Amino acid sequence: MKLLVLSASTGGGHNMRAYALQDWWCEKGGDCQVYQPLENTFWGYKSGCQLYNFIQKKMPFLHYGYFNFLELASLHRNPGIILGSQKFIKKIKEFSPDIIVSVHAHLNHGYFKLSQTIDSKIIPYVVYCGELADGNGFSRHWVNPDIDLFASPYQEGCIAAEKRGMPSSKCLVAGPLLRKPFYIQDRSFDRLNILSKYGLQPNLPVYLLGTGANGVNHHPAIIKRLMKAQKKCQVIALCGSNDKTLLELRKIPPSDYLDVVALSQVGATEMVSLLRAVDLMVARPGAGLTTEAIVTGCPMIFDLTGGGMPQENNNLNFWKSKTSPILSFYSISKLINILEENQPIPRVEIPLEESPNLFLDALIKLVE
Repeated sequence: MKLLVLSASTGGGHNMRAYALQDWWCEKGGDCQVYQPLENTFWGYKSGCQLYNFIQKKMPFLHYGYFNFLELASLHRNPGIILGSQKFIKKIKEFSPDIIVSVHAHLNHGYFKLSQTIDSKIIPYVVYCGELADGNGFSRHWVNPDIDLFASPYQEGCIAAEKRGMPSSKCLVAGPLLRKPFYIQDRSFDRLNILSKYGLQPNLPVYLLGTGANGVNHHPAIIKRLMKAQKKCQVIALCGSNDKTLLELRKIPPSDYLDVVALSQVGATEMVSLLRAVDLMVARPGAGLTTEAIVTGCPMIFDLTGGGMPQENNNLNFWKSKTSPILSFYSISKLINILEENQPIPRVEIPLEESPNLFLDALIKLVE
């Protein structure tokens, strides 16, 4: 069976879920391709994705204006005004999928209708929404009552969709959609071995500084403030695709108070080990990293420097519903205060099933 997954590179979570689904589908013997219509059909849409990522990096608070513009503009709801639509139709014809899954809010109306106009073949259309809960960043574009199935990691996402008109009969609490290593319960996990791999000591606090796929972070500023505060600790800084930050951190001279391990992009297996080994993670509340923290039980302090994004509020709302209070900061000095207080760092832990078979089986059923 052929599965076409529609995604977009706004942030990193959408593509992460898309390629995770591709891996799981192919493991079951199916054929799967991931396609980004916004980036590959019209230069203007690609520029819009790049603008999204630029705002996320530089001025997150401006996403309130950008998000609300897209909510009102409805650029992709009407198939008749979608630019580059012939390229999308050509892709559908060439691959001839048996089922389509969208993991992005803006691919669920106009692109859905375009996919249904090709020959006489009716292609089941499914939306997997990675938002963890309701909030002012839950896009109305996620919801289309005409599609075959709406899936979300947790019940809160389905409730948010139903509030916006999605029939409950078409909603599925599917569980998170993550890379395979997150589903492996490693009973032989040894924290000492993980820390020793990076030259770290088990008797000192270990902080993980997370980053998204776009390399958004404030690692240098955080580390400089930790050194100034003479906070005796150890830091693992994930830099992702941000080579500039990686080089800057690796030039930091040794300190009597602080050991820094700077890493570029890490694989899923290593990420699981890090989340289980560290004392806490500092990161923005994106759906991808937040979900990974939830399934591994990693405590989190949320980085809201530069302001929070509407989409991030959804994930904060989920976290608040599971544990209270949550810890967040808008300035580096506030983070240092939190760490110096040595207070318990909240965690949410919801273990995964052995695989996302509930969602995969639902897709297979729609095809059959």
